[in-house]
Amino acid sequence: MEFLVGHFNYFIYITLMMVGFYAMVGKKNLVKKLVGMNIFQWSIILFFVSIGAKHGGNIPIIDAGHGHNAAELVIESANYVNPLPHVLMLTAIVVGVGTTGVSLALLLTLYKKYGTLEEDEIIRKL
Repeated sequence: MEFLVGHFNYFIYITLMMVGFYAMVGKKNLVKKLVGMNIFQWSIILFFVSIGAKHGGNIPIIDAGHGHNAAELVIESANYVNPLPHVLMLTAIVVGVGTTGVSLALLLTLYKKYGTLEEDEIIRKL
């Protein structure tokens, strides 16, 4: 039980991933597939941000100009939060917004051309 409580957020992320994956694979409506892709993407972003968090961590600004030697800085660096996962997820958010915008534009074009967003009907009309 302690394991489940300690890793509760991971179970939530996996659940969100599976919901998004099911929507992408199991649904025939292209808008539902796009929403599923967004749910899947956001679950991955939330997962990376959560594993990048550190309880009791300090901001990653090291002031080496006031009498600190290199050995003290190496030992103290374990107390700092790694900013790389958060920066990478900001990039992923920007890419996700761009992908969603282009996908919506393509879906609008498909709807104007075929009159539907159901995958089976579009394939049949091709």
